[in-house]
Amino acid sequence: MPDFQTLRYEVEDQILTLTMNRPERLNAFNSVMQREFLSALDEADADDEVRVVIVTGEGRGFCAGADLSKGAETFDYDNQTEADQEDRAANEGRQGGSNDWLRDGGGLLSLRIYEFNKPIIAAINGAAVGVGVTMTLPMDIRIASSKAKVGFVFSRRGIVPEACSSYFLPRVVGISKALEWAYSGSVFNADEALSGGLVRSVHEPEDLMPEARKIAREIAENTSAISVTMIRHMMWRMLGADHPMEAHKIDSRGIFELGRGADAHEGVKSFLEKRPAEFSMTTSQDLPEFFPWWEDRQFE
Repeated sequence: MPDFQTLRYEVEDQILTLTMNRPERLNAFNSVMQREFLSALDEADADDEVRVVIVTGEGRGFCAGADLSKGAETFDYDNQTEADQEDRAANEGRQGGSNDWLRDGGGLLSLRIYEFNKPIIAAINGAAVGVGVTMTLPMDIRIASSKAKVGFVFSRRGIVPEACSSYFLPRVVGISKALEWAYSGSVFNADEALSGGLVRSVHEPEDLMPEARKIAREIAENTSAISVTMIRHMMWRMLGADHPMEAHKIDSRGIFELGRGADAHEGVKSFLEKRPAEFSMTTSQDLPEFFPWWEDRQFE
């Protein structure tokens, strides 16, 4: 298992639990956590034993947002030291450029989650503000503890929403609710998060992780890994499509290519024989030739 400073990486029953582990700082997000999150997601994508990921926080916080230990200059990147700029640039190893250092760290994480091949569940156990909540938006399912507090607090810090949340938040909760929460910067409770459509359900603290694992097991134990990967990308990427024909193109190619595979044969046979399916295809080896069907976007 990978050994991280700010995360715990634990795999059991094909479920990876990623626990943000800076409880003394309410799991505040810093450059080390960002790098380790990216590394953990790369590790999980390459491991066919990992079918579903649960993200949660150690202690009483989920993630209290950006680490503000640099004080008033926390977000003033232009006035940070050259070493800090180099550290920021090093967080993104896939793309260079003279302005690479200014990239938003939360956005790098959100983009990596968007590109991820497996379902991700956010189990929000406590305070989730700033990047602590925006990082959950490209995750697939969010559930919350009754003790959770959520806030898109950027307007109260004199900055703007980050982590690609101006893309994800209106798609998750609708434009009006997204603007209300972002304009006010207020911190609200789990019930408001539920009524606004941000989370699927609210649970007592002791029931949160069992519920997350129940959702994860339903996926891990009963579905084709190839189907789930395709479904994840089809659903998310069609949110930006300009016509249903774009969905029809991918649906058609997907049905044709996967229909020839061992998992489709097994899925039908197991249904007809009234037995659990035993899927054998893996995301590391068996994704269709046309995957990925999109072009990577570059930061300019």
